[in-house]
Amino acid sequence: MTINFSKYTDGLVPAIIQDVDTCKVLMLGFMNEAAFRKTNEEGKVTFFSRTKNRLWTKGEESGNFLLVKKILLDCDADSLLIQVQPVGPTCHTGADTCWNEKNLQGGFLTYLENIIEQRRSGDEEKSYVKKLFSKGINKIAQKVGEEAVEVVIEAKDDNDELFLNESADLLFHYLILLNAKGYRLNDVVNILKERHAQ
Repeated sequence: MTINFSKYTDGLVPAIIQDVDTCKVLMLGFMNEAAFRKTNEEGKVTFFSRTKNRLWTKGEESGNFLLVKKILLDCDADSLLIQVQPVGPTCHTGADTCWNEKNLQGGFLTYLENIIEQRRSGDEEKSYVKKLFSKGINKIAQKVGEEAVEVVIEAKDDNDELFLNESADLLFHYLILLNAKGYRLNDVVNILKERHAQ
């Protein structure tokens, strides 16, 4: 990788930091040759801090490191895209990103899994999720089977709205079943990733 550090008078190139899993842009920093070399050697993103006038490894004080997974160079060889696994929030304010955006692993489905967990262990007796858990694993598994059959039936018809609604019901109940078995969707995704890599 030949980076054109001499294109800019200060010898710095922009480095866009992106979460490798969510693809969310986390922050923007600048690197000189020494910062890039240290990033490569240690596997943690290191910038050249213009305010501190020195190399600065993100997380050196907070412990919120950016673990390097992949580095890409743009077509002009003067900008970097660094895909990382963040350890904790990225911004010094405590936000997930420097644009104050949430960086949810799995996006909305992760959020939904968290809601299911909250309602399962909550004391809201009127909660549908709570009631379903109180009926036990057999009832939860049966409900997934019923929703799967309804998806198949709607797939054979021409009503897209019904098909999508039944698909949503199936996915929701599948998340409940995963939770009941002590797993999360990411456990299934990891198996798919392993199969894909083979």
